Amino acid sequence: MSNESFSDMGRIAAIDKLFAGIEDKRNGSGAVAHRLLQEGPDFDLSYFPLKHLGYKAVVLVTGELYSRLAEAAGLSVVLGVSSKLDYGQIEELWTGVRVAAEEFGYKSLDLDLAPSINGLTVSLCATGEKNPSFGFSSPASKDLICVSGALGSAFLGQQVLENKAGELEKYRMMVADYLKPELREHTPSALSAAGITPTAGYFVTRGLADTLLRLKTDTGLGAKVYADKIPFEGNSFALGRELDIDPVSAAMNGGDDCRLLFTVPILQMELFRKEFPTYDIIGHLALPEAGACMVTPEGVELAVSAQGWNTEDE
Repeated sequence: MSNESFSDMGRIAAIDKLFAGIEDKRNGSGAVAHRLLQEGPDFDLSYFPLKHLGYKAVVLVTGELYSRLAEAAGLSVVLGVSSKLDYGQIEELWTGVRVAAEEFGYKSLDLDLAPSINGLTVSLCATGEKNPSFGFSSPASKDLICVSGALGSAFLGQQVLENKAGELEKYRMMVADYLKPELREHTPSALSAAGITPTAGYFVTRGLADTLLRLKTDTGLGAKVYADKIPFEGNSFALGRELDIDPVSAAMNGGDDCRLLFTVPILQMELFRKEFPTYDIIGHLALPEAGACMVTPEGVELAVSAQGWNTEDE
């Protein structure tokens, strides 16, 4: 039995080691997504409306399906319910789940309830359907890195809720990004109908840096993003000054942004801009030796790191 600690290994290395010696069946069809949300680490019920929590939970798994070019099919939910919650509160949370499930077109919906001694937990498993004639094309250097909305916004919105309750209206867009993130419905079908063939797809929920490291690992290529191309909500820098938080750091390492990120062949740039005008082009794939990096406005390339990754292995 190994005595290595998770802090020494990193989350990604630990998962890889647990699969060592067995057939790796992760994301076999790419059409299954799961998520576990726990009261405390993932949400605080003192300011998180239960209906919004239910809706956001569905967004989290649906975004994962979309990033794999799968449309929503079935959704199974298990709620761990503590004694402090009554039926009306669980009904409110379930209403948020049902609204989101209908919005994203889930064809089946299942629910189970279980007791919990450590507060509310929300476990979801979503299955998706793929168009057999539509999939990812091969990634190549200079493919464009495109993201569906402002980054760092959800993390800053959470800070507003925790530290600046009197200014919710001023920062309502960032608060909304944290409490009830938006996701364009049927994104895979829209990509297919437009004739756009992404070369990779991710759902950004653990910060842009984590996504870039996954992109680098999965494609075997480098990944460059430009700090002055990263999209931010309008008040991000004003709030950052008030809270002494760098919005760029929030974008790279904050969580819960719920943004889709696709890499798109450079020859499809104009078509992508026309069909998906809300996306921002923030960088491109590069030769492997470039690694995963952020380029400052001065042209300095900074290697990125992220929680859960052992950077010594990068």
